[in-house]
Amino acid sequence: MSRPCHDISARRPLRRGAALACVFAGVLMTGAATGSWPESADGTEPAEDAGRLVSGSGDRWAAAYSAEEYARVARSLEGEYVGTGITVIRTAEGRIEVSEVHEDSPAERAGVRAGDEIRTIDGVGLDGRPVTDAVGRLRGSDQEELAGPGSTVLLGLVRDGDFREVEVERARLTAEPVTVTREAPGVTRIHVSTFTRGSAEQLGDAVAAVEPGDAIVLDLRGNAGGLLTEAAGAASVFLDGGLVATYDVHGTQHALHAERGGDTTTPLVVLVDGTTMSSAEMLTGALQDRNRAVIVGSRTFGKGTVQMPSEQPDGSVAELTVGHYATPSGRTVDDDGILPDLVVEPGADPEAEARTVLEGLVAPS
Repeated sequence: MSRPCHDISARRPLRRGAALACVFAGVLMTGAATGSWPESADGTEPAEDAGRLVSGSGDRWAAAYSAEEYARVARSLEGEYVGTGITVIRTAEGRIEVSEVHEDSPAERAGVRAGDEIRTIDGVGLDGRPVTDAVGRLRGSDQEELAGPGSTVLLGLVRDGDFREVEVERARLTAEPVTVTREAPGVTRIHVSTFTRGSAEQLGDAVAAVEPGDAIVLDLRGNAGGLLTEAAGAASVFLDGGLVATYDVHGTQHALHAERGGDTTTPLVVLVDGTTMSSAEMLTGALQDRNRAVIVGSRTFGKGTVQMPSEQPDGSVAELTVGHYATPSGRTVDDDGILPDLVVEPGADPEAEARTVLEGLVAPS
């Protein structure tokens, strides 16, 4: 299958910021998926040592960062980012739509609402573009030097058939990786957008607060991965111990295990698609192999490699692939991704399909 980031690497000899890596010490957030980072004013690369190492590595997942860029990556691990406070999804009809507007965010103050369709960002049409491209443009990942707090982005929105443009300021925000909605009786949907530090604990709290008798839809669409330890912690929420994944680092084998005491009885569906990546795929594979959940949606992205950062003499940071991970049954996900138990046909509503599956899981035998 072709992958968007393959196209990026074909256009640029040096991949900088497109890795979206399953990293131990750092992970690049979804907003950087456009794969562009600024060059210095004189046109030279600000991450020269790391850049040379990455360019000669032949590693398609390698990434090079200046010290400042990698500091931003580290901040993102703590859930901090510069953006507008908008969460977006691609609908079954292919539209880019606002799924959530964070409370007291610049987007809320500008009048953006959940359900608004985003047609353009800074005049660029979104037809045919991946949702990660929209997120990157909202955060300004394609022009970092101009996209700090206080910068603005122009959104072309459609609401009730009317098109209008709204200017939204960017600000330094704290991400909430776990959001909970109860959109249908008997079903609680929990969306995990990324595995930053503390996200597994937030997921556990969300599951503990689910209404008695409710089934759970765990939505991992748009989750580009994050910390392996957080993904393993998320698996612990739904498993009672046991293997989550194995991985190798320079040929040395390691294993991740779930903690005991997770919720093993609540009916569970996991929603995935082509934007479910890396450690989010690891969690999906664990729940599928352990027969804990029914996986619904479309094939996941297919990134099962592990990257680790290495600081270079000039202070730049190179992230290079050091190994691969496998699901409990020994499957690797590179390139092929994870095939859901129930594949949702194009144009169908994945959430409706998930509810139908849950109805079967909770029906009396």
